Amino acid sequence: MRLRFTKMQGLGNDFVVIDATREPVRLSAEQVRQLADRRFGVGCDQVLMVEPSPDADSDFGYRIFNADGGEVEHCGNGARCFARYVTEAGLFSGNEIHVHTAAGPLVLYLEEDGQVRVDMGVPALEPAAVPFVAEKRQPVYLLQAGDEKLQVGVTGLGNPHAVMRVDEVDTAPVARLGPIIESHQRFPRRVNAGFMQVVSPQHIRLRVYERGVGETLACGTGACAAVVVGRLWDLLEADVTVELPGGRLQVSWQGEGEPVWMRGPAKMVFEGEIELQEV
Repeated sequence: MRLRFTKMQGLGNDFVVIDATREPVRLSAEQVRQLADRRFGVGCDQVLMVEPSPDADSDFGYRIFNADGGEVEHCGNGARCFARYVTEAGLFSGNEIHVHTAAGPLVLYLEEDGQVRVDMGVPALEPAAVPFVAEKRQPVYLLQAGDEKLQVGVTGLGNPHAVMRVDEVDTAPVARLGPIIESHQRFPRRVNAGFMQVVSPQHIRLRVYERGVGETLACGTGACAAVVVGRLWDLLEADVTVELPGGRLQVSWQGEGEPVWMRGPAKMVFEGEIELQEV
């Protein structure tokens, strides 16, 4: 199977984008893993599929596959790359793009300076909506991780997130605790684990261990989740700069019942073709 692709990145969170608007593209989990392999494939954190709109309210369908081959509901950095891709590939003209995702509708705005602003939707705070196993909603949950009890905030932004506060993000135990949190039994669909250092009420530093991927240079939904949790803990103001290993995002959240807004860059890296093994 010969497949055309475009490699894109948003703050170092990298993607292989596939245009399936002209004809259907069906990839097995193994073929997604082939694409994502950094030695034998193209290499990426996620594979993004651009599809025809499934309804009258959307311009496109948008599907996301993690490097392990599993399909997920949402990806903030991927959404920004999606917006840049459909315009630069000549699939769309305009600066407001409506897309359909597994998590629901998403609106992307292309700004004059090349940045992309995304309405990430209203965060889920009730445990069942994340989903997360808990008797009732709380600002802080205790999570047993081996011999440790971690204090985490939990929210959903199309995909589930657990956020913990650390004193210093550079020395945070991401490699050790990330996999434990990701596959914790209280998260039925696994979870993205965020490690947040509060620099000031307007500035945080963040590292994210993403489910099905591992630690990435940036995570858009993770940045939004950290701001939501930080706001619920009365640590942050409404407009926050989120500093990730790959760069900075601007995240705004006015509070419960309101959508989270994210703003940041997206860039095309290269285009190519790859021969995938039939599976």
